[in-house]
Amino acid sequence: MTREQVLEKLRHLPDPVYRISMVELNLIKDVMVKESGVAMSVVLSSDEEGRREELSKQIKDALSQEGIADVHIRFRAMSDFERNEISKRHKAEPAPAAEKPTPTNLLGAESKTTFIAVASGKGGVGKSTVAVNLAAALARKGKKVGIIDADIYGFSVPDMMGIEERPELVDQLIRPVERFGVKIISMGFFVQDNAPVIWRGPMLGKMLKNFFTEVEWGEIDYMVLDLPPGTGDVALDVHQMIPQSKEIIVTTPHATAAFVAARAGAMAVHTNHEIIGVVENMAYYSCGQCGHKDYVFGRGGGAKLADELHTQLLAQIPLGAPDNHPAEPDYSPSVYKADSEAGGMYLEVADAVIRRCET
Repeated sequence: MTREQVLEKLRHLPDPVYRISMVELNLIKDVMVKESGVAMSVVLSSDEEGRREELSKQIKDALSQEGIADVHIRFRAMSDFERNEISKRHKAEPAPAAEKPTPTNLLGAESKTTFIAVASGKGGVGKSTVAVNLAAALARKGKKVGIIDADIYGFSVPDMMGIEERPELVDQLIRPVERFGVKIISMGFFVQDNAPVIWRGPMLGKMLKNFFTEVEWGEIDYMVLDLPPGTGDVALDVHQMIPQSKEIIVTTPHATAAFVAARAGAMAVHTNHEIIGVVENMAYYSCGQCGHKDYVFGRGGGAKLADELHTQLLAQIPLGAPDNHPAEPDYSPSVYKADSEAGGMYLEVADAVIRRCET
């Protein structure tokens, strides 16, 4: 098929806001036809829950009738410039504007949000991986979830969750990006080309407070905080800003990693943060052929740490990476699927968190 034939097969798909063909509105872009399949970019005028999955299915169903099985789709939100161009060229009126958003002060006395800080004593133990997968698992359990990437020097949440778009500014309020049912804010959205963040403590604290008070969060049941490793300025700011926060400590099974992680746990205890439990990451490597478990980083660190902190060992996550493919519409490098072994473990961790917080 040619590019023009692909567009013709998709001409019947209407845009839900303007009620005009998406092809006519030029919302299906960058169509590339290769021997292996078709790739394209799709601009969304509305990012309502389920819209991407629905549209992806419609596109793939239409092209599968022509024998095209491999369809790679990248979605992005419509820009203000594109909206203005549609209004000029097609004289199309969008749906009535939403009511003016109001900030949600998650730190206010009336807030009903439960804060779950994910901490570690050192870097490289998979703390951010645990944070994003816990957030996704809580959302899969039907909870309204947000995640703040408070690791301001080492932000990684947007990349780990496969996010390419950036938050919108609506009436001087930041509208967070949503992925896997989780609302996300990260310093990574506001830094160009992975530039280093060269800030001192007071500036970091101000940015962190803005994440809590200047974002249109809406109603949030659980806010997951991906803390920087160690016990530095940002971690201390979080402990002071949110005295009611609960905490999960991440370690590897190695004795030294668990020893260092105990410092983060001691800080939580010192600031009266309740420790929900310990997650032992990279606990073992499971052979894909025979299922044999190889404890490459040793054994017992997570259980020993949980015992020292008088809490429970929530999970022992195996060493590995999600079995995700870039051609999938919901691709992300670090979020496990719900039906995978590790994905199931994170669902169990989410259950434990819910029981602990809501009982």
